[in-house]
Amino acid sequence: MTFRLFDAPQAEASQFVGFAGNIIDRQAEKRSDDSTAQALADPTTRLLLVGNGRILLRFNGNGAAGGKFSLDDASALGADIAGAVLLGTGPDGPVVAAPVATESDALPEAIKAVDYRSVYMQGLIDPADLGELAQGASLLAWHANHLFCGRCGKATEMRAGGYKRACTACGAEHFPRTDPVAIMLAVTRDRCILGRGRHFAPGMYSALAGFIEPGETIENAVRRETLEESGIRLGRVVYHASQPWPFPYSLMIGCFGEALNDDIDPDLAELEDCRWFERAEVLAMLERTHETLFTPPPGAIAHHLIRAWAEQR
Repeated sequence: MTFRLFDAPQAEASQFVGFAGNIIDRQAEKRSDDSTAQALADPTTRLLLVGNGRILLRFNGNGAAGGKFSLDDASALGADIAGAVLLGTGPDGPVVAAPVATESDALPEAIKAVDYRSVYMQGLIDPADLGELAQGASLLAWHANHLFCGRCGKATEMRAGGYKRACTACGAEHFPRTDPVAIMLAVTRDRCILGRGRHFAPGMYSALAGFIEPGETIENAVRRETLEESGIRLGRVVYHASQPWPFPYSLMIGCFGEALNDDIDPDLAELEDCRWFERAEVLAMLERTHETLFTPPPGAIAHHLIRAWAEQR
């Protein structure tokens, strides 16, 4: 087997997807139960305020957005400071994420609650802040879904600055989870398979995707999901890139798969459509010059998978 590590590029493909620009020092081995309180006592600490799939952004007269607030500003906006979690330390000091109500009628005029997809698709905040959003939003969503112990059903309490919950009754400890999702492009040298979900925008086609199941390798999940959704059997599978995906706390694992048959048998209960695309048509979809069809936006890992294949020599 060829050892490919030292032939790999210095900048891996995962660095260029949306939500992947986080540069925070997480200080994972130094978290204590009072680490969030200590951070909030630091006047340099800034807070991300998120809730219901949205983040609060402050807009100035030129339309530029800022996504971090002081403790006083966060409290004035109704943030749940007791439910805040410490993300780590950034270049300017500690960064904390706190849950907040995001109903627009309760917000000052210069502050808007923007959904996560719009934030990354419109480039409203820089890549580092977008990476922090993925971390904070995923962590707060996990806390909201794990208020009670999965072992005995009693209430749990936040510990370790937000990176653990402990049961108040049986003492069981629960740690944040990340759901792995395989997203894959089945290809030949000249064609690839793209599909349409029923919730997609009109004209958009993307790579196939599905959750990795317990006891399953990434490669076998790619083969299984591709076969289930398209009827295409895969041979070789190779990893390309990954993407944090805060909907609510997933990790997208992007792969290419070698298609072994041509006849598509799509699962139309899962998909609206699924078919082969020639390279020239895919390039037009990527560049938005196709008459009717297009691919996901550049921040999405599906876009990077599709472009990496379509632009290969």
